[in-house]
Amino acid sequence: MKTKVYSAFPGVGKTTYFNTTDRNVLDSDSSKFDKKNFPSNYIEHIERNIQDPRVDKILVSSHKDVRDALVKKGIPFVLIYPNKDIKDEYIQRYKDRGNNDSFVDLLDKNWDNWIEEMDNQEGCYKVKLGKGQYLADVID
Repeated sequence: MKTKVYSAFPGVGKTTYFNTTDRNVLDSDSSKFDKKNFPSNYIEHIERNIQDPRVDKILVSSHKDVRDALVKKGIPFVLIYPNKDIKDEYIQRYKDRGNNDSFVDLLDKNWDNWIEEMDNQEGCYKVKLGKGQYLADVID
């Protein structure tokens, strides 16, 4: 399997990377999948696309249920997320890109818990981003 799967935290630059790379990349936005069948429908989408020899990378959600399903299915992935101490930078990123207040509040409220969950995630390779770093700085 040559296609690499990257589970990346909100605000790391998935969409920017997708829009600027010359590689064949899928930006698989989990919000576009039916929530009644989630995450199984999302994982099926990933499984289908990792078999496509034309796809170099798949950028996927970092939701815990997605990460756990990837591990359960034996799909190798790289988890990319920020250091816990740069929360303010990420909150500003969400505001700058136009996320609504409820999204910003959700990330603000759950930041510590979600970063700790990622620190404890097993079954993947992890890359923690520092201040001012983006996905494009570590993905190629």
